[in-house]
Amino acid sequence: MSPATTNELPGATERALPGPIHHKGPGPAESGWLDPRGRGHGGRGLALHRITGLVIVLYLYLHLGVLSMLLIGRSSWSSFLSLVTAKSFLALEAVLIAAVLFHGLNGIRVALVGSGIAVSQ
Repeated sequence: MSPATTNELPGATERALPGPIHHKGPGPAESGWLDPRGRGHGGRGLALHRITGLVIVLYLYLHLGVLSMLLIGRSSWSSFLSLVTAKSFLALEAVLIAAVLFHGLNGIRVALVGSGIAVSQ
């Protein structure tokens, strides 16, 4: 064997082939992080768990920005309150509550399955 073949990285021959690079390395593909296709209920739950986690983090940053409006003054806060009391905004809060509930309950499920208390089906 030549020294070049003994020190070669895994998948180097596939990467050297012409054409688009589809996932040709170890580990999951980058696009597979949120892709629920070909997964069972646990995989879909994991993808939805990640999405709801990102939604909750985004909400927390927005919430901190809204609270900083209190520093600007009473008039800006009053004008903002007229926006958030609209029915369309309240519908978004219902979606947020559903995301928090799913994220919390699925987190408990993941903890129970991971610790071996609950059986993974």
